[in-house]
Amino acid sequence: MPEATGTLTAEVVVDLAVPVGPVISPDGRLVAYGVVARSGRDGRPPHSSVWVAPADGGAAPRELTGGTAHSGVPRWAPDSAALFLLSDCEERGVAQVQRILLDGSEDVAGIGKAESLTRWRGGVSGYYPLADGRTVALLAEDEPTAEDERREAEGDDAKVWGRHLPVTRLRLLDLETGVVRTVDGLGDRHVVELTQRPDGGPLAVMSWETPELDPGLTTTRLHLVVPESGAVQDLGPVGVEAQSPVWWNHDGTWHLAHLAVVPGQSAGALAVLDTVAQATGTGVEQRDLTVGLSVCPTELVQVADGPPLALFADGLDTALYRLDPRSLRFQRLSCAPGSLCGLTASRSGESLAVLASTAAEPRNVHAGPTGGPLLRLSDNSPELRAIRWGTQERLGYRACDGLALDGLLILPVGRTRDDGPFPLVTLIHGGPYFRHADEFALTVVDCGHWLAAAGYAVFLANPRGGSGHGREFAAMVPGAVGGDEWTDILAGIDLLVAEKVADPERLGISGWSHGGFMAAWAVGRTDRFKAAVMGAGISDWGMQAGTGDWGILDAALGGSTGWNGPGPHLHDRNSPISYVSRISTPVLILHGEEDTNVPLGQALHFHRALRHFGVEHEFVVYPREGHGLDERAHQLDALRRVRDWFDRQLNR
Repeated sequence: MPEATGTLTAEVVVDLAVPVGPVISPDGRLVAYGVVARSGRDGRPPHSSVWVAPADGGAAPRELTGGTAHSGVPRWAPDSAALFLLSDCEERGVAQVQRILLDGSEDVAGIGKAESLTRWRGGVSGYYPLADGRTVALLAEDEPTAEDERREAEGDDAKVWGRHLPVTRLRLLDLETGVVRTVDGLGDRHVVELTQRPDGGPLAVMSWETPELDPGLTTTRLHLVVPESGAVQDLGPVGVEAQSPVWWNHDGTWHLAHLAVVPGQSAGALAVLDTVAQATGTGVEQRDLTVGLSVCPTELVQVADGPPLALFADGLDTALYRLDPRSLRFQRLSCAPGSLCGLTASRSGESLAVLASTAAEPRNVHAGPTGGPLLRLSDNSPELRAIRWGTQERLGYRACDGLALDGLLILPVGRTRDDGPFPLVTLIHGGPYFRHADEFALTVVDCGHWLAAAGYAVFLANPRGGSGHGREFAAMVPGAVGGDEWTDILAGIDLLVAEKVADPERLGISGWSHGGFMAAWAVGRTDRFKAAVMGAGISDWGMQAGTGDWGILDAALGGSTGWNGPGPHLHDRNSPISYVSRISTPVLILHGEEDTNVPLGQALHFHRALRHFGVEHEFVVYPREGHGLDERAHQLDALRRVRDWFDRQLNR
């Protein structure tokens, strides 16, 4: 391969197409996956398409959807004879379910054209082909009524809070007749996820009290639904942020496992919880299958003919585990450097498909035997091989209290440690229950390589409160944000200064979401930073609990709410807004105008406080954007603006 000599441009970053949602066919022969453009154009959402490839890599992937917009996550029929997907039908304004039939051969060229299966006029968010081959379970909103259409025609768009978001209901599509019937036994509960028992038995259905994240995520209940009759059996509540229900059988007894926040906590690490699938009327008797593990579950996957598989964040890497049904403990099968996500398994559980990325390779679809070597099937960013990249190193160090920590260092392109010290930008991940894995990351938010191309060393910090080191590590931050997690970051910076990698006079800090909060918090604690970037960050935890999507769950992080009484409040002590008078570091604030996760008011509040105290700053609002940036022009602007900001402030 010729030596890479190309340079990285903002256009390369935003124009990347990335694979998503790989699904291996139940018989293990084929892998289907989506490819999604990184950015949208002209105010439209990013384009996506669906591809399919032989799991053994015997032929090149083939695009199925002919360049029209489709959902990025296809689904297989249980007999592997058809592929289902969502297609955006502009004439009806909503996505419709389509099916692509296969001819049974190994050749992907034998795959037919898509046929539309629905004409539903409400939004469809999920679709699950059932074992009988005649039914597809749909998660779909109600179709508009005559009154809804009259109000729309008259421009009456008043929203009654509590009814402003549409409820998603469980519906069953008969593939022979096209008739869609609604399962009424769930009432007005908002259905979010389901899976069918592998033997064709009942559906395990998760629902919320309301479509709103708060209180939806704290009100999840588990139900059993008989698809033939629509009969519903309520199994009770199943925990905060419950997700990924999976069936498994041991000695003739069916179990249901799922992911949820560790019992007794309202925020932090996830656990795998298991129950025997029987109704108690008052709740589900759960067994925690991940007690004592020093790793953190990220995905749980049903295997039709065996116990479930799971991915675990393991420091900077990702491990694959299988549940041992006798000991009820997860057993490690393999560990991959960097990140794995989007895991699916064949019916037998002997083969899998997954998205994998290492420090040197961007995320692509891989497939292979469970626990064995994986073969790369997709190659969605070959142009990146022509570009020179900074070296990415693993870091291990100790916090002030002795806690073991890890992180990553990206050196400037073409430079080594011996060429230091360099201007250093610290990037802080969101969550806080996320992490920087040792993967190749190149986005507007994860812009380490973009900064390294401009001569910066970049420190990717993994402070306590994140994923990858067990539940106790993750539980150290709720109610104490900005405390020890801040000194963890500072310890990493001090290490790089001591090793003469970082120039102590040219330090910057940046982050998005919780990372944006940490950037704002940092400049209120020290004047060591010469520049900061606060992206979609929280400045006031009390206001966030009252106005952000996550509501009471964010209150668990901030420590209190404004309605806890006249104060003093813990959230005030934990909020950057309380320390603005101490700030001397220039701050760049970036925020989406339509962000409901961290509302724009958080940025406006911080901007006005900085203005009041005469702190140099720049406040940029991106129209039509939510918690991230989707539009191409906005992504280009943010990349260039962030780098220009550090160039101006750190190279004075």
